[in-house]
Amino acid sequence: MRNVIGAVCINCGVQYEAGDTTYTCKQCGGVLDIQYDYGYIKSRLNRETLAARKDFSMWRYLELLPIEEGSRLTPLRIGGSPLYRAEKLGEHLGLKKLYIKDDGLNPTGSLKDRASAIAVVRAAHAGMHTVACSSTGNAASSLAGNAAAMGLESFIFVPERAPKGKVAQLMIFGAHVISVKGNYEDTFRLSAEAIEKWGWYNRNAAINPYLSEGKKTVSLEIAEQLGFKAPDYVAVSVGDGCTIAGVWKGFKDLYAIGLIDALPRLISVQAKGCCPINRAIETNRPLEPMEENTLADSIAVGVPRNGEKALRAIRESQGLTITVSDDEILTAMRLLGATSGVFGEPAGVTGTAGIKKAVEQHLIPAEAVVVSLVTGNGLKDTASAQCAAGEPLHIPPDLGILIAELDRT
Repeated sequence: MRNVIGAVCINCGVQYEAGDTTYTCKQCGGVLDIQYDYGYIKSRLNRETLAARKDFSMWRYLELLPIEEGSRLTPLRIGGSPLYRAEKLGEHLGLKKLYIKDDGLNPTGSLKDRASAIAVVRAAHAGMHTVACSSTGNAASSLAGNAAAMGLESFIFVPERAPKGKVAQLMIFGAHVISVKGNYEDTFRLSAEAIEKWGWYNRNAAINPYLSEGKKTVSLEIAEQLGFKAPDYVAVSVGDGCTIAGVWKGFKDLYAIGLIDALPRLISVQAKGCCPINRAIETNRPLEPMEENTLADSIAVGVPRNGEKALRAIRESQGLTITVSDDEILTAMRLLGATSGVFGEPAGVTGTAGIKKAVEQHLIPAEAVVVSLVTGNGLKDTASAQCAAGEPLHIPPDLGILIAELDRT
Protein backbone atom coordinates (compact mmCIF):
# COMPACT_ATOMS: atom_id res chain seq x y z
CA MET A 1 0.00 0.00 0.00
CA ARG A 2 2.03 2.95 -1.27
CA ASN A 3 -0.57 5.38 0.07
CA VAL A 4 -0.26 4.10 3.66
CA ILE A 5 2.79 4.87 5.82
CA GLY A 6 1.78 2.66 8.73
CA ALA A 7 -0.16 2.62 11.98
CA VAL A 8 0.70 4.57 15.12
CA CYS A 9 -0.52 4.13 18.70
CA ILE A 10 -2.49 7.22 19.70
CA ASN A 11 -1.31 6.82 23.30
CA CYS A 12 2.42 6.00 23.23
CA GLY A 13 3.32 6.75 19.61
CA VAL A 14 4.79 3.33 18.73
CA GLN A 15 4.82 2.81 14.95
CA TYR A 16 3.72 -0.35 13.11
CA GLU A 17 4.19 -1.31 9.47
CA ALA A 18 1.42 -0.88 6.92
CA GLY A 19 -0.49 -4.09 6.38
CA ASP A 20 0.48 -5.46 9.78
CA THR A 21 -2.24 -7.68 11.26
CA THR A 22 -1.72 -6.04 14.65
CA TYR A 23 -4.96 -4.43 15.81
CA THR A 24 -3.83 -2.70 19.02
CA CYS A 25 -0.52 -1.46 20.38
CA LYS A 26 1.71 -4.29 21.64
CA GLN A 27 3.41 -1.91 24.07
CA CYS A 28 0.50 -0.27 25.89
CA GLY A 29 -2.65 -1.81 24.43
CA GLY A 30 -3.70 1.53 22.93
CA VAL A 31 -5.79 2.10 19.81
CA LEU A 32 -3.91 2.46 16.52
CA ASP A 33 -4.43 5.13 13.88
CA ILE A 34 -3.67 4.63 10.18
CA GLN A 35 -1.22 7.16 8.71
CA TYR A 36 -1.13 8.15 5.05
CA ASP A 37 1.42 9.58 2.64
CA TYR A 38 -0.54 12.71 1.79
CA GLY A 39 2.04 13.90 -0.73
CA TYR A 40 1.66 10.67 -2.71
CA ILE A 41 -2.14 10.82 -2.48
CA LYS A 42 -2.26 14.49 -3.49
CA SER A 43 -0.35 13.68 -6.67
CA ARG A 44 -3.05 11.19 -7.69
CA LEU A 45 -6.31 12.46 -6.24
CA ASN A 46 -7.86 15.84 -7.01
CA ARG A 47 -11.17 17.34 -8.07
CA GLU A 48 -10.54 16.60 -11.74
CA THR A 49 -9.73 12.92 -11.22
CA LEU A 50 -12.81 12.51 -9.03
CA ALA A 51 -15.05 14.31 -11.52
CA ALA A 52 -13.96 11.84 -14.22
CA ARG A 53 -14.89 8.77 -12.17
CA LYS A 54 -18.19 7.05 -12.83
CA ASP A 55 -18.07 4.83 -9.73
CA PHE A 56 -20.01 6.65 -7.02
CA SER A 57 -19.51 4.01 -4.35
CA MET A 58 -17.06 4.38 -1.48
CA TRP A 59 -14.34 2.90 -3.70
CA ARG A 60 -14.08 6.14 -5.69
CA TYR A 61 -11.80 7.27 -2.85
CA LEU A 62 -9.47 4.27 -3.06
CA GLU A 63 -6.34 6.42 -2.70
CA LEU A 64 -7.50 7.35 0.81
CA LEU A 65 -8.27 3.79 1.90
CA PRO A 66 -6.00 1.06 3.39
CA ILE A 67 -6.59 -1.47 0.62
CA GLU A 68 -3.83 -3.54 -0.93
CA GLU A 69 -3.34 -3.14 -4.67
CA GLY A 70 -5.16 -5.85 -6.60
CA SER A 71 -7.63 -6.62 -3.80
CA ARG A 72 -11.04 -7.94 -4.80
CA LEU A 73 -13.58 -5.28 -3.82
CA THR A 74 -17.07 -5.88 -2.47
CA PRO A 75 -19.74 -6.58 -5.10
CA LEU A 76 -22.37 -4.76 -3.04
CA ARG A 77 -22.72 -1.06 -3.86
CA ILE A 78 -21.74 0.72 -0.65
CA GLY A 79 -21.63 4.48 -0.23
CA GLY A 80 -22.84 7.16 -2.59
CA SER A 81 -25.77 7.81 -0.27
CA PRO A 82 -27.82 10.96 -0.94
CA LEU A 83 -27.32 14.29 0.78
CA TYR A 84 -30.71 15.97 0.93
CA ARG A 85 -31.34 19.66 1.44
CA ALA A 86 -33.86 19.48 4.30
CA GLU A 87 -35.65 22.81 3.74
CA LYS A 88 -38.87 22.00 5.59
CA LEU A 89 -37.05 20.51 8.58
CA GLY A 90 -34.60 23.40 8.56
CA GLU A 91 -37.46 25.90 8.57
CA HIS A 92 -39.05 24.04 11.47
CA LEU A 93 -35.81 24.12 13.46
CA GLY A 94 -34.74 27.61 12.46
CA LEU A 95 -31.79 26.63 10.24
CA LYS A 96 -31.34 28.02 6.74
CA LYS A 97 -28.97 25.36 5.41
CA LEU A 98 -29.70 21.95 6.91
CA TYR A 99 -28.76 18.75 5.11
CA ILE A 100 -29.59 15.09 5.77
CA LYS A 101 -27.05 12.43 4.80
CA ASP A 102 -29.15 9.27 4.55
CA ASP A 103 -26.78 6.35 5.10
CA GLY A 104 -29.68 4.07 5.88
CA LEU A 105 -29.81 3.44 2.12
CA ASN A 106 -26.66 1.32 2.15
CA PRO A 107 -27.11 -2.38 1.21
CA THR A 108 -27.83 -3.67 4.73
CA GLY A 109 -29.41 -0.42 5.91
CA SER A 110 -26.66 1.36 7.84
CA LEU A 111 -23.45 3.38 7.67
CA LYS A 112 -21.60 0.39 9.09
CA ASP A 113 -21.52 -1.22 5.66
CA ARG A 114 -18.62 1.15 5.00
CA ALA A 115 -16.54 -0.42 7.78
CA SER A 116 -17.57 -3.98 6.99
CA ALA A 117 -16.54 -3.50 3.36
CA ILE A 118 -13.00 -2.75 4.51
CA ALA A 119 -13.07 -5.77 6.82
CA VAL A 120 -14.12 -8.33 4.23
CA VAL A 121 -11.80 -6.97 1.54
CA ARG A 122 -8.79 -7.05 3.86
CA ALA A 123 -9.76 -10.48 5.20
CA ALA A 124 -10.11 -11.93 1.70
CA HIS A 125 -6.81 -10.42 0.56
CA ALA A 126 -5.09 -11.97 3.60
CA GLY A 127 -6.47 -15.38 2.63
CA MET A 128 -8.77 -15.60 5.65
CA HIS A 129 -12.15 -17.29 5.27
CA THR A 130 -13.99 -16.33 8.48
CA VAL A 131 -14.79 -12.88 9.88
CA ALA A 132 -16.32 -12.21 13.29
CA CYS A 133 -17.55 -9.35 15.45
CA SER A 134 -19.74 -8.39 18.36
CA SER A 135 -22.47 -5.85 17.76
CA THR A 136 -25.67 -4.34 19.06
CA GLY A 137 -27.11 -4.97 15.59
CA ASN A 138 -25.97 -2.85 12.64
CA ALA A 139 -22.30 -3.83 12.53
CA ALA A 140 -23.47 -7.42 12.75
CA SER A 141 -25.88 -7.23 9.82
CA SER A 142 -23.43 -5.25 7.71
CA LEU A 143 -20.70 -7.83 8.30
CA ALA A 144 -23.04 -10.74 7.62
CA GLY A 145 -24.28 -9.24 4.36
CA ASN A 146 -20.87 -8.20 3.08
CA ALA A 147 -19.28 -11.50 4.10
CA ALA A 148 -22.00 -13.39 2.22
CA ALA A 149 -21.41 -11.28 -0.87
CA MET A 150 -17.65 -11.99 -0.72
CA GLY A 151 -18.09 -15.72 -0.09
CA LEU A 152 -16.78 -15.55 3.49
CA GLU A 153 -18.14 -17.18 6.64
CA SER A 154 -19.21 -14.94 9.51
CA PHE A 155 -19.70 -15.43 13.26
CA ILE A 156 -21.77 -12.75 14.94
CA PHE A 157 -22.18 -12.13 18.68
CA VAL A 158 -25.14 -9.98 19.75
CA PRO A 159 -26.57 -9.11 23.18
CA GLU A 160 -29.93 -10.76 23.78
CA ARG A 161 -31.69 -7.36 23.68
CA ALA A 162 -30.78 -6.89 19.97
CA PRO A 163 -33.95 -6.11 17.93
CA LYS A 164 -35.49 -9.18 16.34
CA GLY A 165 -35.47 -7.55 12.92
CA LYS A 166 -31.71 -7.18 13.01
CA VAL A 167 -31.20 -10.74 14.21
CA ALA A 168 -33.47 -12.01 11.43
CA GLN A 169 -31.36 -10.08 8.92
CA LEU A 170 -28.25 -11.86 10.21
CA MET A 171 -29.86 -15.26 9.84
CA ILE A 172 -31.03 -14.48 6.30
CA PHE A 173 -27.43 -13.63 5.37
CA GLY A 174 -26.35 -17.06 6.60
CA ALA A 175 -24.30 -15.88 9.56
CA HIS A 176 -23.58 -18.03 12.61
CA VAL A 177 -25.39 -15.95 15.24
CA ILE A 178 -24.64 -16.22 18.95
CA SER A 179 -27.11 -14.36 21.18
CA VAL A 180 -25.36 -13.62 24.46
CA LYS A 181 -27.27 -13.45 27.74
CA GLY A 182 -25.76 -10.20 28.93
CA ASN A 183 -25.00 -6.63 27.90
CA TYR A 184 -22.77 -5.37 25.08
CA GLU A 185 -19.64 -5.56 27.23
CA ASP A 186 -20.32 -9.26 27.94
CA THR A 187 -20.92 -9.83 24.24
CA PHE A 188 -17.73 -8.04 23.22
CA ARG A 189 -15.64 -10.02 25.69
CA LEU A 190 -16.95 -13.37 24.46
CA SER A 191 -16.39 -12.42 20.81
CA ALA A 192 -12.80 -11.36 21.60
CA GLU A 193 -12.11 -14.71 23.28
CA ALA A 194 -13.59 -16.65 20.36
CA ILE A 195 -11.68 -14.61 17.76
CA GLU A 196 -8.43 -15.26 19.58
CA LYS A 197 -9.13 -18.98 19.96
CA TRP A 198 -10.06 -19.68 16.34
CA GLY A 199 -8.00 -16.99 14.61
CA TRP A 200 -10.89 -15.33 12.79
CA TYR A 201 -10.51 -11.93 11.17
CA ASN A 202 -11.56 -9.32 13.74
CA ARG A 203 -14.22 -6.93 12.45
CA ASN A 204 -14.73 -5.22 15.81
CA ALA A 205 -14.33 -1.59 14.77
CA ALA A 206 -13.24 -0.49 18.22
CA ILE A 207 -10.26 -2.87 17.96
CA ASN A 208 -9.45 -3.00 14.25
CA PRO A 209 -8.06 0.45 13.25
CA TYR A 210 -8.69 -0.11 9.54
CA LEU A 211 -12.47 -0.06 9.90
CA SER A 212 -12.80 3.62 10.84
CA GLU A 213 -11.10 4.26 7.51
CA GLY A 214 -14.20 2.87 5.83
CA LYS A 215 -16.51 4.96 7.96
CA LYS A 216 -14.64 8.13 7.03
CA THR A 217 -15.84 7.81 3.43
CA VAL A 218 -19.14 9.33 4.53
CA SER A 219 -17.23 12.58 5.18
CA LEU A 220 -15.49 12.39 1.81
CA GLU A 221 -18.91 12.14 0.16
CA ILE A 222 -20.42 14.98 2.17
CA ALA A 223 -17.57 17.31 1.20
CA GLU A 224 -17.77 16.36 -2.48
CA GLN A 225 -21.57 16.67 -2.51
CA LEU A 226 -21.22 20.19 -1.08
CA GLY A 227 -18.78 21.19 -3.80
CA PHE A 228 -15.72 20.55 -1.62
CA LYS A 229 -16.85 22.98 1.02
CA ALA A 230 -16.88 21.60 4.52
CA PRO A 231 -20.10 22.18 6.48
CA ASP A 232 -19.95 24.23 9.65
CA TYR A 233 -21.37 21.42 11.81
CA VAL A 234 -21.84 17.67 11.42
CA ALA A 235 -24.06 15.88 13.93
CA VAL A 236 -23.18 12.26 14.66
CA SER A 237 -24.89 9.73 16.92
CA VAL A 238 -22.20 8.23 19.14
CA GLY A 239 -21.85 4.77 20.70
CA ASP A 240 -18.41 3.17 20.84
CA GLY A 241 -16.84 6.24 19.22
CA CYS A 242 -15.74 4.67 15.92
CA THR A 243 -18.11 6.58 13.68
CA ILE A 244 -17.41 10.06 14.99
CA ALA A 245 -13.67 9.29 14.92
CA GLY A 246 -13.99 8.16 11.32
CA VAL A 247 -16.02 11.23 10.34
CA TRP A 248 -13.30 13.48 11.73
CA LYS A 249 -10.52 11.48 10.04
CA GLY A 250 -12.25 11.88 6.69
CA PHE A 251 -12.42 15.65 6.88
CA LYS A 252 -8.83 15.85 8.14
CA ASP A 253 -7.66 13.74 5.19
CA LEU A 254 -9.38 16.06 2.72
CA TYR A 255 -7.90 19.08 4.45
CA ALA A 256 -4.42 17.53 4.36
CA ILE A 257 -4.52 17.00 0.58
CA GLY A 258 -6.05 20.42 -0.06
CA LEU A 259 -9.52 19.39 -1.25
CA ILE A 260 -11.19 21.47 1.48
CA ASP A 261 -9.85 24.60 3.16
CA ALA A 262 -11.71 24.41 6.48
CA LEU A 263 -12.83 21.79 8.98
CA PRO A 264 -16.30 21.38 10.52
CA ARG A 265 -17.21 21.30 14.18
CA LEU A 266 -18.59 17.94 15.25
CA ILE A 267 -21.72 17.51 17.33
CA SER A 268 -21.47 14.37 19.46
CA VAL A 269 -25.00 13.23 20.29
CA GLN A 270 -25.60 10.47 22.81
CA ALA A 271 -28.64 9.07 24.57
CA LYS A 272 -29.14 10.24 28.14
CA GLY A 273 -29.33 6.62 29.30
CA CYS A 274 -25.86 5.82 27.92
CA CYS A 275 -23.54 8.78 27.37
CA PRO A 276 -20.03 7.99 28.70
CA ILE A 277 -18.20 9.91 25.96
CA ASN A 278 -20.24 13.11 26.33
CA ARG A 279 -19.99 12.86 30.10
CA ALA A 280 -16.19 12.61 29.91
CA ILE A 281 -16.04 15.76 27.78
CA GLU A 282 -18.45 17.73 29.93
CA THR A 283 -16.82 16.81 33.24
CA ASN A 284 -13.24 16.80 31.87
CA ARG A 285 -12.72 13.43 33.50
CA PRO A 286 -11.59 10.04 32.12
CA LEU A 287 -14.10 7.71 30.54
CA GLU A 288 -16.14 5.73 33.04
CA PRO A 289 -18.53 2.84 32.31
CA MET A 290 -22.28 3.48 32.21
CA GLU A 291 -25.40 1.37 32.13
CA GLU A 292 -26.86 0.75 28.66
CA ASN A 293 -30.31 2.22 29.26
CA THR A 294 -31.72 3.52 25.97
CA LEU A 295 -33.97 2.29 23.18
CA ALA A 296 -31.31 3.44 20.69
CA ASP A 297 -29.66 0.03 20.76
CA SER A 298 -27.05 0.83 18.09
CA ILE A 299 -25.42 3.43 20.34
CA ALA A 300 -26.03 1.69 23.66
CA VAL A 301 -22.35 1.11 24.48
CA GLY A 302 -21.55 1.55 28.15
CA VAL A 303 -17.82 0.85 27.74
CA PRO A 304 -16.74 2.55 24.48
CA ARG A 305 -13.67 0.79 23.12
CA ASN A 306 -12.81 3.64 20.79
CA GLY A 307 -13.53 6.35 23.31
CA GLU A 308 -10.10 8.00 23.13
CA LYS A 309 -10.34 8.57 19.39
CA ALA A 310 -13.84 9.97 19.83
CA LEU A 311 -12.74 12.32 22.60
CA ARG A 312 -9.88 13.58 20.46
CA ALA A 313 -12.18 14.15 17.50
CA ILE A 314 -14.63 16.18 19.58
CA ARG A 315 -11.90 18.26 21.20
CA GLU A 316 -9.86 18.83 18.05
CA SER A 317 -12.94 19.99 16.16
CA GLN A 318 -14.03 22.25 19.03
CA GLY A 319 -17.17 20.21 18.95
CA LEU A 320 -20.39 20.22 20.91
CA THR A 321 -21.75 17.46 23.12
CA ILE A 322 -25.52 17.08 23.22
CA THR A 323 -27.35 14.47 25.27
CA VAL A 324 -30.96 13.60 24.40
CA SER A 325 -33.67 11.54 26.04
CA ASP A 326 -35.40 8.58 24.43
CA ASP A 327 -38.53 10.73 24.08
CA GLU A 328 -36.52 13.31 22.17
CA ILE A 329 -35.19 10.55 19.91
CA LEU A 330 -38.72 9.29 19.18
CA THR A 331 -39.81 12.86 18.45
CA ALA A 332 -36.91 13.19 16.00
CA MET A 333 -38.03 9.99 14.23
CA ARG A 334 -41.46 11.49 13.61
CA LEU A 335 -40.10 14.93 12.72
CA LEU A 336 -37.52 13.66 10.26
CA GLY A 337 -40.04 11.40 8.56
CA ALA A 338 -42.84 13.96 8.37
CA THR A 339 -40.66 16.81 7.08
CA SER A 340 -38.08 15.00 4.95
CA GLY A 341 -39.41 11.58 4.03
CA VAL A 342 -36.41 9.91 5.67
CA PHE A 343 -37.08 6.92 7.94
CA GLY A 344 -34.34 6.46 10.51
CA GLU A 345 -34.00 4.02 13.37
CA PRO A 346 -33.58 5.50 16.90
CA ALA A 347 -29.78 5.66 16.79
CA GLY A 348 -29.98 6.83 13.19
CA VAL A 349 -31.96 9.94 14.09
CA THR A 350 -30.17 10.73 17.34
CA GLY A 351 -28.01 13.24 15.47
CA THR A 352 -31.15 15.04 14.28
CA ALA A 353 -32.50 15.08 17.84
CA GLY A 354 -29.21 16.62 18.92
CA ILE A 355 -29.40 19.35 16.28
CA LYS A 356 -32.92 20.24 17.41
CA LYS A 357 -31.77 20.54 21.01
CA ALA A 358 -28.61 22.47 20.10
CA VAL A 359 -30.67 25.02 18.18
CA GLU A 360 -33.07 25.38 21.10
CA GLN A 361 -30.05 26.05 23.34
CA HIS A 362 -28.77 28.69 20.87
CA LEU A 363 -25.57 26.72 20.22
CA ILE A 364 -25.87 26.75 16.40
CA PRO A 365 -26.30 29.99 14.38
CA ALA A 366 -29.28 30.06 12.01
CA GLU A 367 -26.96 30.75 9.04
CA ALA A 368 -24.71 27.74 9.68
CA VAL A 369 -24.39 24.90 7.18
CA VAL A 370 -25.36 21.83 9.19
CA VAL A 371 -25.36 18.14 8.25
CA SER A 372 -27.25 15.50 10.18
CA LEU A 373 -25.86 12.03 9.61
CA VAL A 374 -28.66 9.42 9.60
CA THR A 375 -26.78 6.22 10.29
CA GLY A 376 -29.46 3.52 10.09
CA ASN A 377 -32.79 2.72 8.44
CA GLY A 378 -35.99 2.74 10.50
CA LEU A 379 -37.10 -0.65 9.19
CA LYS A 380 -34.40 -2.19 11.38
CA ASP A 381 -36.43 -1.42 14.51
CA THR A 382 -40.12 -1.26 13.70
CA ALA A 383 -41.11 -1.66 17.35
CA SER A 384 -39.54 1.71 18.18
CA ALA A 385 -41.03 3.19 15.04
CA GLN A 386 -44.49 2.14 16.20
CA CYS A 387 -43.84 3.78 19.57
CA ALA A 388 -42.86 6.98 17.80
CA ALA A 389 -45.69 6.97 15.29
CA GLY A 390 -48.62 5.88 17.46
CA GLU A 391 -51.72 4.09 16.19
CA PRO A 392 -53.56 4.65 12.89
CA LEU A 393 -57.21 5.59 12.73
CA HIS A 394 -59.30 2.42 13.23
CA ILE A 395 -62.80 2.56 11.70
CA PRO A 396 -65.29 0.23 10.00
CA PRO A 397 -65.74 0.51 6.19
CA ASP A 398 -68.25 3.37 6.46
CA LEU A 399 -67.73 6.73 4.66
CA GLY A 400 -69.98 8.55 7.11
CA ILE A 401 -67.86 7.45 10.04
CA LEU A 402 -64.70 8.43 8.13
CA ILE A 403 -66.10 11.91 7.48
CA ALA A 404 -67.04 12.29 11.13
CA GLU A 405 -63.62 11.15 12.33
CA LEU A 406 -61.77 13.46 9.93
CA ASP A 407 -63.94 16.41 10.96
CA ARG A 408 -63.10 15.65 14.57
CA THR A 409 -59.35 15.85 13.85
